[in-house]
Amino acid sequence: MTPEEILAVEKDIVLTLKNIYDPEIPVNIYDLGLIYEIDYNPSGEVTIQMTLTAPNCPMADMLVEDVNTQVAKVKGVERVNVILVFEPAWDKSMMTEEALLELNLL
Repeated sequence: MTPEEILAVEKDIVLTLKNIYDPEIPVNIYDLGLIYEIDYNPSGEVTIQMTLTAPNCPMADMLVEDVNTQVAKVKGVERVNVILVFEPAWDKSMMTEEALLELNLL
């Protein structure tokens, strides 16, 4: 893959993540700051490190499965590995300005 093709796949992964919403908060998981790292390699494997707004989130399994399922649909992605991490702990400073505005926190 060319560097441009890799960037295009990475962009599509981010756009996909921006269409996945935390079921308890009306903001997508990317803008919430729940995605810590996206590592895509040209073989088609993507590893996503993500967190939750709270470690005991009752929707954790559903969110992880949704990320796996939706990102796997991106053209150029062959395998998805979602790693749930809790360090550093999530807080509202990780949210984008758009998310803060959506939740009237600005």
